Amino acid sequence: MRRRNPQAGEQEEPSRRYRHRSFLGTRIPLIALIQALSVAEHLNFRRAATSMGVSQSAVSLRIKQLEQDLGVLLFDRHHRGVRLTEAGRHFLEHVATGIEHLDHAVTTAGAIANGQQGRLRVGLYSPIAAGFLGELLHRFRQLHPAVDLRITEGRARDTIRAVREEHLDVTFVLGVPSVEDCHSKPLWRENLVIALPKQHRLASRESVRWTELAEDTFLVRREGSGPQLYDHIVLRLADHWRQPHVERFDVGRDTLMTMVSQGYGVTLTSEAIMQIFFPGVVFRPLLDEPEPITFSAVWSPHNRSRVLHDLLTLAQRRGRANGFRFAPAEPAAPSQRPDPSP
Repeated sequence: MRRRNPQAGEQEEPSRRYRHRSFLGTRIPLIALIQALSVAEHLNFRRAATSMGVSQSAVSLRIKQLEQDLGVLLFDRHHRGVRLTEAGRHFLEHVATGIEHLDHAVTTAGAIANGQQGRLRVGLYSPIAAGFLGELLHRFRQLHPAVDLRITEGRARDTIRAVREEHLDVTFVLGVPSVEDCHSKPLWRENLVIALPKQHRLASRESVRWTELAEDTFLVRREGSGPQLYDHIVLRLADHWRQPHVERFDVGRDTLMTMVSQGYGVTLTSEAIMQIFFPGVVFRPLLDEPEPITFSAVWSPHNRSRVLHDLLTLAQRRGRANGFRFAPAEPAAPSQRPDPSP
């Protein structure tokens, strides 16, 4: 009786579709295909059986059953051995390819489970610079060269949403966010510095104070850590200037630094960027900045990826090596809280 096709728009159950389209796993055991390939290689049942460590009769019986299941003669038997039929040659060429794919699938699955291979999608608050985050990702790539590391830059609220929606495995953000359905872990701290054009009136100083910057124009990016830095600038200058002059731009970090060098204004950044040379820009520490800012990792508790686990373990180890200590009960400063809302 002819099998009825599913109606238009009706989805057939995958397991049923697989069962009625394939003999493998139901009528044809995998060992039969492996033994058939061995016979095809040796063109002799006895030598094939010896190479596999089984009896000749067992191989002969299994090949005969395979031919009956297929309804196809795979081998022509003669007193000196066997030879492949045309149908047998065609069939076993495809079987050999399939066995190679299966072997690759098994090997790859094991490598992914062990963290040797796989894909890791990482969200960042800014382009990778030197400092903790740049060194962390560089070291991770050295330890896991076969892992496909994919980087996405964006605002904290956007990358956190991507983690919640399983588009990212982890994101690194400025501050210590509290996200109801995600884990977060503070990992390192960096001092804030001010980037000034070389011709700025304070550029010759070894350090500056917030009060001395009250009348300057601050430049911030709309993306990445820009929104959080904007809030921080407003918070710090609120006591000295009712309406701080802060301009936002849809530009990358390098373009923003070029704007600083050309005298558009000054910008706030973390000390890691000081290891990168930007012509016409100098970086100065802020004497009256209360404390360094904290950076954290955010990830889903449902993500069981081994490569994610390895990255977080490496990050915590490097944080401890750098002397980072953090009490989980300590609340974050308001200006360090990224907006986790969708």
